[in-house]
Amino acid sequence: MFEYHGWITIRQSAVDDEDDARLRQIVDELRLRIAAMDSPYLLDLRWMNGEPFIHLGGYSNHRSSPDVADLFEHVAMVAPGSYGLLHIRDDEDPGHENEVRVLRLARGTVTQHTEALLSPCIPTLEEPFTG
Repeated sequence: MFEYHGWITIRQSAVDDEDDARLRQIVDELRLRIAAMDSPYLLDLRWMNGEPFIHLGGYSNHRSSPDVADLFEHVAMVAPGSYGLLHIRDDEDPGHENEVRVLRLARGTVTQHTEALLSPCIPTLEEPFTG
C-alpha cells in the first residue's frame, strides 16, 4: 500500500522580491510536468491569493511511476525558494514498512524524516495483526 499527502508553496527564490514573469514561467513548466504525470489521484497546481501552490494526495496498491517524490526533487531544482511537506506511507519500503515518512522541501533541498506523530504505524494507527 502506498499512501501520500502533501503540499508545496512555489517560490522562485527565498528572497521576497521575486521576478513575477519568471515565476509564471516556472509555474507554466510545472503545470506541463504535472499534466504529463497523468495521475488518477489528487495532483493540483493553482494560484491562490496571488501565490502558486501544488497539492497532492493518493492511495494505491504500490508506489507508482512517475513518483511523487520526484516532483518534490524537481521543484527543489527549478524553484529553490519553494517549501512544503510530503507524508508517505509505503509498506513495501525496506526498513520503513512501519513508518510514515516525511519529505521536507526547503531552500532547494529535499530531506527525509520519520513522522514521529504517526509512527510506528502499528500500534499508533492500527492494531497488530493477530491472524
